Amino acid sequence: MALKKVLAELGSCKLLAVSKLQPAHKVHSLYEDGQRSFGENYVQEAIEKIEQLNSLPDIEWHLIGHLQKNKAKQVVGKFHLIHSVESLALAQALSRQCEAKKIEQNILIQVNLAQEETKSGFDKETVVKQWAELTQLPHLKIYGLMTMPPLTETGEEVRPYFRELRELREELKKQTNTQVHPMTELSMGTSHDYLVAIQEGATIVRLGTILFGERPAKR
Repeated sequence: MALKKVLAELGSCKLLAVSKLQPAHKVHSLYEDGQRSFGENYVQEAIEKIEQLNSLPDIEWHLIGHLQKNKAKQVVGKFHLIHSVESLALAQALSRQCEAKKIEQNILIQVNLAQEETKSGFDKETVVKQWAELTQLPHLKIYGLMTMPPLTETGEEVRPYFRELRELREELKKQTNTQVHPMTELSMGTSHDYLVAIQEGATIVRLGTILFGERPAKR
């Protein structure tokens, strides 16, 4: 599906082109078509592409994959938004690295609403319980929440998870100083369910295959 057709469906929702395992020249091509925001899953691959494409003005990089605490130093300051902050310990590690570099980092809190063992993220009860600690960490700006619901045949089957994430954000927002932590974003929806995600309030959808075609096997 052409980029223009996808953009016409999104309205005010932001399109994040998931470029993991895609070569830099494909990212460059989509950039030339007007796309500016790209999402990467693997830290080393992302940093390589950021360096390869650093001459492109206003390109915006997001980290959407699992992030280990020991890689916090490598990522702070490199990404416009880190979507996959999955634990208080990881948030603390990011905060410490920001302190050392005297910078701020925009983040989203990843919530595993289905409590799938194969996926990372806070469970709902834990994020509510630890929210006060998360919002007190210096040098981090929490822009909202992210989720990856179970893989299903249709978007309708995951609609309840998208709705639950929106309701959770509204609940947490009431406990938050939004001048510090804007809480404006909901990163949810991929190539097979993004239209449902938008209906349920997504502000960022993460689309890969629909823009780039099938990705190569992991290197």
